Amino acid sequence: MPFTDLTDLVGASWETVSVQVGGNLLVFAALGALLPVRSRAMSSTARVAAVAAAFSVIVEALQYALRLGRFSSVDDVLLNTAGAVIFALVTRRWWAVRIPAETLPR
Repeated sequence: MPFTDLTDLVGASWETVSVQVGGNLLVFAALGALLPVRSRAMSSTARVAAVAAAFSVIVEALQYALRLGRFSSVDDVLLNTAGAVIFALVTRRWWAVRIPAETLPR
């Protein structure tokens, strides 16, 4: 169920919250930042989100299947995807120049 694990963090210490939330936001930060810069086909935050979500689901499925001592969470997928999109937006000035102006959202 989405946001269940995040609501469990409400009473946790700030260190725990920063490690859990910050760590998950940074997992696919490099992917989000560099994918649209590297590939013209990925020059869209929606495409970056789709790729990051797909890879995040694969990671969570592997954690579950391989029993690595970690638990799988929908919230991890959401945060991983959000982190990739945030960092794609950070690098937008380097890849948005390749997108025709008439297709950019206003």
